[in-house]
Amino acid sequence: MKASRKLLVVILVLAASALAAGCGGGGGGGSAESPESKELNLGVATGWDEAAVIANLTKIVMEEDLGYGEVQLQELELGPVIQGVASGDLDAYQDIWLPNHAAQISEVENDVVQLDPWYDGETEFGIAVPTYMTNVNAIPDLNETGVTQILGIEPGAIISERIPDSVIPTYGLNQEYVQSSTPSMLSEVNNLSENQEEFAFVAWRPHWMNARYDFKFLEDPEDGLTDLNDGATISTIVNEDLQEDDPQAYAFLDAITLTEEQVNEIENIDPQDYAASAQTWLESNRDVVQPWIDAANNA
Repeated sequence: MKASRKLLVVILVLAASALAAGCGGGGGGGSAESPESKELNLGVATGWDEAAVIANLTKIVMEEDLGYGEVQLQELELGPVIQGVASGDLDAYQDIWLPNHAAQISEVENDVVQLDPWYDGETEFGIAVPTYMTNVNAIPDLNETGVTQILGIEPGAIISERIPDSVIPTYGLNQEYVQSSTPSMLSEVNNLSENQEEFAFVAWRPHWMNARYDFKFLEDPEDGLTDLNDGATISTIVNEDLQEDDPQAYAFLDAITLTEEQVNEIENIDPQDYAASAQTWLESNRDVVQPWIDAANNA
């Protein structure tokens, strides 16, 4: 009898061990992964402030509320970010403007999934001047000023191609388009505005510049900016395998929605530290992100 009992104990122990291995993190296709071991890699395009805002907000909520071990943010130029999502080096990028980025997306359309737009608001992209330049209201009016340059942004931005290739020849502008980085351009905008100097620069919304500076977008009567004059949608692209590999992350990213006012609120808290801005904003806006959390938990 004792031998039989010992054999029974051994069988029960082995069965329990096998069950634990099957239900734990054993590496099989049906194994469950503990939240703290899960990671996500998000791309952030250099110079795109709303990309940094939404990525930092995503990181904080997924780590604090969904228990992800780490949500990594990798900053690259726009082109490499999009290619990174397509290759799987990155899981997602949350700042695709269409039609602005249509050419880049067409190159990877078979390797990424585009989610519904998360931005609920109006967008605008163009050439602007400070409001104290009262006689300048349209792009061709620039030739009646002493402005010699149009202050620009990163080379990877489509407007950095459209202005020199289309706008300047369309209007015969005397100004030169000067590529730069967004922070450098905005630093120059700040200095020139304080001195009430005449200048022209690339502007867009949503962005904190709209709350910080008094400026106006110039009319484009000859449609030199072509499709950039049309309102854009802002959405997320994810790697084609994300929904299968991490349905919780996919559901969370797909549920995100923010208004222009909310994006500007976060950006304006501290444009130099969007991680801190997002954390501060979350303290009084948990109700905004709760539906995103619920969607992830129900995935």
